[in-house]
Amino acid sequence: MKNLFLILMLGIFIYSCSSTKERNMNGSDQMNQGDTVRIANDTLEYEILIIDPGFSYFLNAVAHPEGYYSQSYLENKNRFLVNDYNQRVRMPNRYDPNIYELEINYDPNIDYGYEVNYKLYNYFVYLSRKYNQRFSVPTRL
Repeated sequence: MKNLFLILMLGIFIYSCSSTKERNMNGSDQMNQGDTVRIANDTLEYEILIIDPGFSYFLNAVAHPEGYYSQSYLENKNRFLVNDYNQRVRMPNRYDPNIYELEINYDPNIDYGYEVNYKLYNYFVYLSRKYNQRFSVPTRL
């Protein structure tokens, strides 16, 4: 009887460990999906995906709300910030290639809309805060 009890306890222990592992894996998958921020204008077929665990939180809790800046202000800032960012992408020996991975194709003559400019600008603010980076155009917040 004692052996049956030990086998039963061992079975429960093994089952509880495996179900916890599955819950953790599912939770981390959900976290990764929730931490992806899509910056897009579907009519222009323009899209940037930012996969950074802190950016989604920053955008929702720290950044100024949408409407705080004018679109022209954001476009002006983004024009310079994207240029500075792309220069850093081209200099992997000087700037961390893990931060500056891919160039951003931003044409100042195209109207990307408010949402794209808002999220892109706030990504630069987030990037400057998280990695202590200084861009040629100051990013305020």
